[in-house]
Amino acid sequence: MDWMDKLLYPLQWVVAWILAIFHEIFTAIGLQADSGWTWVLSIAGLTVVIRALLIPLFVYQIKSQRKMQLLQPEIQRLQAKYKGKKDQYSRQAMAEEQMALFRDNKTSPWASCLPLLVQMPIFFSLFRVIHNMPKVASGDVGAIGGFTQQLAIQAENSSIFGISLSAVFTDPGFAVKLLTGVLIVIMAATMFITQKQMMAKNMSESAMANPMMQSQKMLLYVMPLVFGIGGIYFPLGVLIYWLVSNTWTMAQQHMVIRNMPAPGSKAEKEMLERKARKGKTVKQDELKGSTVTEEAPKKSGQRQQPVSKNRKKNKKR
Repeated sequence: MDWMDKLLYPLQWVVAWILAIFHEIFTAIGLQADSGWTWVLSIAGLTVVIRALLIPLFVYQIKSQRKMQLLQPEIQRLQAKYKGKKDQYSRQAMAEEQMALFRDNKTSPWASCLPLLVQMPIFFSLFRVIHNMPKVASGDVGAIGGFTQQLAIQAENSSIFGISLSAVFTDPGFAVKLLTGVLIVIMAATMFITQKQMMAKNMSESAMANPMMQSQKMLLYVMPLVFGIGGIYFPLGVLIYWLVSNTWTMAQQHMVIRNMPAPGSKAEKEMLERKARKGKTVKQDELKGSTVTEEAPKKSGQRQQPVSKNRKKNKKR
């Protein structure tokens, strides 16, 4: 067992047990134990469990993004305060004031990366389980949690379109390269679309103008590229996990952006327009994303009594 297996063994144990439980469930309802599609469904089941456990973190991510939207006026004031000051002291002071602002409001511009960062150890644990699958099947490596030698043999004998779950893009054969290549492209594309959707629809113009957002814009292109290049070394089973996970993220994010958009964002304007088309009362200035103007004072419902000329003269005096 190498250092990575030792470091990730507790997570590998959990991942292996979840895979084994789902495999047992699907075989109990009549699917073949050594079928590649049974293992695909087991990996999909693992993905659903992991993403369901990450829902509280996703809620925290959404709340942090909303707080960032509300903090934009404060951030803009800080930027105006230090505008034109390029010395090291001013830059450090501005950074410290921004961090204090984020800390006091319990938010961070990097909150959107948390679900991805938390998934990485799970991702590598599944990678190691599938990577060690041939060794577990041959008996060179002991069972990993519920992933016994018998299950490993069944997994090794299974295939999708004639391709093993442990196959990678660099393996020989056109069919292997075609299937894994298509999955790599789809995986990178769904990752890009998910991040692009968040920035284009669920962030206000003031939030996008924040200098710290430039780093996240860079990640929009860097992360799909990194996973796309690294994907040539991912086993087919890991690519399936990541594809299902990205699909879950896209669907979950679409629902949140549509129904609970961030203030001042394009998605909020679209939601208000949908309500207006359905006949719900929506003020025109809300549709434009502006603040609601103060209403004129309502007239009193009491009847005004007529005032005589003498009483008017007394009032003037």
